[in-house]
Amino acid sequence: MLIKKHFFFLTAWVVMGTSLVVFNGDDAYGKGYQVSCRSAIFSDSTRAKRLYGKRVTERVLPASTAKVMTALLVLERLPLDKNVTVSATSTYVQPSKLNLNPGEQYKVKDLLYAILLSSANDASIVLAEAVAGSEQNFVKLMNQRAKQLGAKHTKFANSHGLPTKKMAQYTSAYDMYMIFRQALNHGFFKEAIKFKYKTIYSAQGRKIALKSHNKILFMDWNRKIYGKTGYTRAAQSCFVGTLDKGKSTLIIGVFGCSRRWEDIKFIVSQYGGISL
Repeated sequence: MLIKKHFFFLTAWVVMGTSLVVFNGDDAYGKGYQVSCRSAIFSDSTRAKRLYGKRVTERVLPASTAKVMTALLVLERLPLDKNVTVSATSTYVQPSKLNLNPGEQYKVKDLLYAILLSSANDASIVLAEAVAGSEQNFVKLMNQRAKQLGAKHTKFANSHGLPTKKMAQYTSAYDMYMIFRQALNHGFFKEAIKFKYKTIYSAQGRKIALKSHNKILFMDWNRKIYGKTGYTRAAQSCFVGTLDKGKSTLIIGVFGCSRRWEDIKFIVSQYGGISL
């Protein structure tokens, strides 16, 4: 009888252990939650250890997670307190946007808040133009920087992530993980993504209230995950974000989701051992 009991528990442990290390997005319990996203990655970036993955190198549409690369380049190339001027070209882009007016001036840091919290497409173009003279030249820098970071499955077509017919645009969960990891090296980026709300002002005195698109910040979760959202009809819901566990920095990216927040909560809880 004792032998049978030991055999039962050993069998259960093996079955559970096997299911927990299968990185194909299947639910660890068989009949429970099924991850909806097309592609996902969850890694301990401090220890360089993959905790979960689903089609991590498959091409996906980045939507507004592309703004992580935009922010990274801006932080690497422009002073935060520099004033930049809104061009007429930047105002023609589709929403989400702040409806900036041509000729207005804003500090670089305020437009970074605008793209990271409110995903403002017009602010993205203004910053791109400030860095490279034109958005087209900025896109070249985005793709060069992606290659430098080892993002082999990424090609950007604009600074904001909206779909375009002129040029293919894609990334992968693994590539966006690497881009986001690099952005976290900048203190401003790391702190900016923690804000629920922020108010910015133009040099002319215009006041704009920003609200984060990251709904996790407004949910009654035990822990917060800070990051950048994305959504288009073609890309579906996306997110790349971070939380700490002990001395480790964890990064999660999900793309092509129909249940973005539920997917994130399941993956982090199940594979990170973190109660959300």
